[in-house]
Amino acid sequence: MDSSHLVVLAGLAIGLIYGAIGLASGFCLMSSLRGWWAKGDTRLVRTYALAIAVAIAATQTLAAYGLVDLGKSIYLQPTFSGPLMFFGGLLFGYGMVMANGCPSRALILLGRGNLRSFVVVVLVGISAEVTLKGLIAPMRIAALQVSQSTVTVTSLPAWLSSVGLHGAPARIVAAAAIGAAFLIFAFAHRPFRRAPDQIGAGIMIGLLVAAGWFATGYLGADEFNPVPITSLTFIAPIADALQYVMLSTGLTLNFGIATVAGVFAGSVATALVTGRFRLEGFSSPRHMLRSAGGAVLMGAGGAMALGCSVGQGLTGLSTLALASFIAVAGILAGTAAGLRGALRVRPLTPMIEAQSSPWT
Repeated sequence: MDSSHLVVLAGLAIGLIYGAIGLASGFCLMSSLRGWWAKGDTRLVRTYALAIAVAIAATQTLAAYGLVDLGKSIYLQPTFSGPLMFFGGLLFGYGMVMANGCPSRALILLGRGNLRSFVVVVLVGISAEVTLKGLIAPMRIAALQVSQSTVTVTSLPAWLSSVGLHGAPARIVAAAAIGAAFLIFAFAHRPFRRAPDQIGAGIMIGLLVAAGWFATGYLGADEFNPVPITSLTFIAPIADALQYVMLSTGLTLNFGIATVAGVFAGSVATALVTGRFRLEGFSSPRHMLRSAGGAVLMGAGGAMALGCSVGQGLTGLSTLALASFIAVAGILAGTAAGLRGALRVRPLTPMIEAQSSPWT
């Protein structure tokens, strides 16, 4: 079995585990922030913070030992557009509120029988493809060329290296500082410390991010047929998966497509085993239009930001890339605009909000 097949199998396994954990724990950035900002429930956001801390620690450990060259990933390229990434994150965050969940959450809920999520997943993939390669691509490329800049420092470890701390120590110090902040936030809440299921979910998802880096960066390190170095992300992979379903004879499986398939399969299996599978649909045309609009914003915004709430919020941050912090800032700003203030997305009905709860 060559390296590309190993990477595909690893992606499928990682997706299966992520789908099962995501359904059982309600892991989702939008649900986390809504629970925190709107309801005062911080359990999910602390799970997310723990996942970030673990992902950073594990990923930087892999890099420090030379097992993965993170510099080959899209997150640590010296030329990027900060304004475009922030704007894309802004669109993604607002769309996430409109659709009542991120793409990974929609994929998980689809496996549970949520037909609303089918519309979201399909439109995320289509709008991402249109933005990356289709009708909107020339505008995205033009905006990128006008606003992009080249930097000499692409990450926090690189910045520490520029001031005299080099190699593995720079990674360890940066990972310890950022990871400790997220760990302190996560475990500062007594109810969270007494929620072993949420603690386990945060640890496992963080480790899955590192597993993705190991799979593509180490198992896929073939001199003659290298695979792109990446980990958990869902915007481009969902678009690729839709293309593969339609045109499989002209395409090859990759880590992202296998991960998407695994997440869906893991969610289906978990829903059936736990008796949580049930078909659900839209309550009204307005509900469908809002979800569809949010999906389009997430697909287009995620393509501009080079990732989603998982792709940048976990995988990107695990590299400690400065560009990822910009994209995540945009996502948080867009989510805040959708949950609060004059641009707040008003809930349609209490019943819809209850049906869409990550805990059901």
